[in-house]
Amino acid sequence: MGRHRMSAVDAAWLRMDSPENLMVVTSAQWYDKPLDRAKVAALLEERMIDLFPRFSQRAVDDHGLWWEDVEDFDVNDRLHDLVLPEPAGRAELEKVVGDQVSVPLSWDQPLWDIYLIDRYEGGGAAIFRMHHAIADGFSLVRVLLSLTDDPDVEPANIAPAIEDEAGWVALAGDAVRGALSLATHPMATSKKVLGLANPMSLVDLGHTVVSDTAAIGKLLLLPPDHHTVLKGPLGHEKRTAWTDPFSFDDVKNSAHASGATINDLLLAAVAGALRTYLVRRRSVVADVRAIVPFNLRPLDKPLPANLGNQFGLVYLALPVGTATHQERLAHMKQRMDAIKKSAEGVVAFGILEILGKAPGAVEDLAIKIFTSKGTGVMTNVPGPRHPVTLAGSRLLGTIGWGPTSGDLGLGVAIFSYADEITVGFCVDKGLIPDVEVLRADFMDELSTLLNH
Repeated sequence: MGRHRMSAVDAAWLRMDSPENLMVVTSAQWYDKPLDRAKVAALLEERMIDLFPRFSQRAVDDHGLWWEDVEDFDVNDRLHDLVLPEPAGRAELEKVVGDQVSVPLSWDQPLWDIYLIDRYEGGGAAIFRMHHAIADGFSLVRVLLSLTDDPDVEPANIAPAIEDEAGWVALAGDAVRGALSLATHPMATSKKVLGLANPMSLVDLGHTVVSDTAAIGKLLLLPPDHHTVLKGPLGHEKRTAWTDPFSFDDVKNSAHASGATINDLLLAAVAGALRTYLVRRRSVVADVRAIVPFNLRPLDKPLPANLGNQFGLVYLALPVGTATHQERLAHMKQRMDAIKKSAEGVVAFGILEILGKAPGAVEDLAIKIFTSKGTGVMTNVPGPRHPVTLAGSRLLGTIGWGPTSGDLGLGVAIFSYADEITVGFCVDKGLIPDVEVLRADFMDELSTLLNH
């Protein structure tokens, strides 16, 4: 039985689990017909298990964290059948997905599960759950897409579309791309990017990363985020909701007409929805920060067999305090443009690598400090621009969320697929008991921006 030392970054994500926030990537997919269990198992064996050993290994804590091969591993043990309550529609699927977000994964087995739902709106559905310690969300999306088939693409090579506007792929622009050579070597990242020749010297730290020390200031010196009803003590229950898909081209055309990008417009709509929601709840209304992950791994190259985490994090101030729709969009564009010139995401990657080697109490304290500076996590992942199938069933739509760590209780996910966009919300039920209202607020705000 083989063992492999867990990388410091992956160990950091594994140790971040808490009863209130599990570090598990959860996604839901729906299909035109039920998935064939035997065909799904065969695809998993061929395109996932055989290529990426992490999916047949479990986590072991034995004088450090290790990946250990599971003896007599059977992929069928990771497949589970699930029946939705009547009428087996989207509301029922959203409830079940929200319940699953809070279910821990057992260390006795590989840290992932797939739930197959035979009956959902006349077709079928599936829920995928994979621990962040295995890989970051961008890599997991690529793995899941590699299970799908497309007549125009080799089956094992399907990857998200590489478009600057479609996701966070190029969020940090030249600053991040210039630092990728460091990011691909974790030890180099921790020493060179973080300036650890003298760990106590913030001056060295700033000069080593970028000439403009704004990246360091944002990550280390930001005050806690504004306290609104979106922040507070967390419970153990989550709720999810997602929109009907809407036209990718409509968003693109409207954004370009305003001199903005697709991301600018979608995030402005999120900011407007949060403002409306806060006003309704009679909360403090002020700009709030989103923690935004973005990919540091080249999308035009195969994933490494050991997967792992390689992504950056940035803080993005959403213009919730701005009263008018067009002003929010203008402010959003300005802030996104500024972030594209920042290297702070690479700095965050290095900090996480250091935390993975620190004692658990030190990591817990650091996570609380960093998450106190934000209100939620926002992800944007581009998928295939045309329909694909899984085991013969056509994928109609999908949505998924990365984990919210520390005391964060709001996750917003944007996923584009087949020229449509779906936006989903994953929230702490105690903080946001009516997530469907927040979803409606987003759609109202989006409609206003598209029709302006």
